[in-house]
Amino acid sequence: MSRVSRFSETLISVASAIVFFVLDILDVIMCVFFRFLDEFLEGKSSTCYCIGREEKKEDFNGVDGENGLSETLYGRKNVFREMGLLRISRFWNREGAFCVGKKGNRWSDCGCESCVSWMSNGSDFKLHVVVKGQERARLENNPEGTTVQNVIFIHGFMSSSSLWKETVFPNLSEHSTQNYKLFAVDLLGFGRSPKPRDCFYTLRDHLEMIEKSVILPFQVNSFHLVAHSMGCVIALALAAKYSKSVKSITLIAPPYFSSSKGDASTEALRRLATRRVWPPLLFGSAFMSWYEHLGRCVCFFICRSHRTWEWILKLLMRRRDLHFSIIDMTRHTHHSAWHTMHNVICGGAKFLDKYLETLTAARVKIRVIQGTKDQVVPVECSFNMKMKAPQIELEIIPNADHNTVFLDRAKEFTRDLESFWTDIDKKIAEHTDVRQEMQTIC
Repeated sequence: MSRVSRFSETLISVASAIVFFVLDILDVIMCVFFRFLDEFLEGKSSTCYCIGREEKKEDFNGVDGENGLSETLYGRKNVFREMGLLRISRFWNREGAFCVGKKGNRWSDCGCESCVSWMSNGSDFKLHVVVKGQERARLENNPEGTTVQNVIFIHGFMSSSSLWKETVFPNLSEHSTQNYKLFAVDLLGFGRSPKPRDCFYTLRDHLEMIEKSVILPFQVNSFHLVAHSMGCVIALALAAKYSKSVKSITLIAPPYFSSSKGDASTEALRRLATRRVWPPLLFGSAFMSWYEHLGRCVCFFICRSHRTWEWILKLLMRRRDLHFSIIDMTRHTHHSAWHTMHNVICGGAKFLDKYLETLTAARVKIRVIQGTKDQVVPVECSFNMKMKAPQIELEIIPNADHNTVFLDRAKEFTRDLESFWTDIDKKIAEHTDVRQEMQTIC
């Protein structure tokens, strides 16, 4: 490393230490502020995670475990936690913890028609699902007599079904449109899907909502999976649960951290949200992942007023419509984003090895795609996953980042998906025919 590089690294390290020390202080101040304001506006203050691990079992006994709360919610580094100054929850009534039992939006969340429309269905709500393709292929357009196949698409963090609706769906071939039924979901807490307050947004919560909204009502007995970023964790969990039904899995930039090398949840938080001021993208991830109350401030000023910001952006950019990724970034609540970040991305990391072992035993075809310039998920995540499960097909795209790995090559990506699905479906059909012939002979 050159002298200039060493100086730059030292400067960034010093600046990071100072900035994050100040943020530690500000988060404590905002913790007190939101507690008073919540109690004043809602009648009860909801507890937060500004407690140490030693108090966790006392306050939240029975919630932890597989698909439960992540250790990172309590183990986030803060100099004031070590000093015992974050035990503010003792001064408030704990009956209001997490606002359990309340499904409506908080005062700090957006109350526009789009964000609260799901509440009209009461407790029987489902995910927003975009469906493309026919339920059954017509014989005149389907001379080969193949049956309709199912594909479930799962988006990443702070995204929605629009990711697939605007990239893959418009580029589907006529054959795929006739023979495949595609489901793109808005995950619980994002996009146009429900955002309940009485939910911890664990892996189990997300899986149950996909089952309730897609697998059960549409009678999906077999399916392919396509997922991006955080959605890869949910996809692997869903595939492991339905290992006899899933045909293939396509993972784009999966945040994989092996549990064989210690605490995978803490490692995921440390690697995906390193406390550094540079590069800016990493600083933004750290800010929103480490600071519960400062993150809520950002959501209050941006997400709660997303319609105003969208109007301003349209005016400045002189456009009638904004890019779907800009709109998706604000269609969530702080409660849903905060818990999904920790309980799915970080908390789910410690179960990925088990999911891969289940899928390997079931001989499920897995394909992993990632760009060499991905600054969100380290590219070694894909290589490490390949080492864990050698049967994985790994494709590294040069000069592509976390999103352009498929956004800038949507047509090529869609054609690759179609080829992947078709090849697997043909092999399964051939294997089924051979098995039926053997049974007939016997």
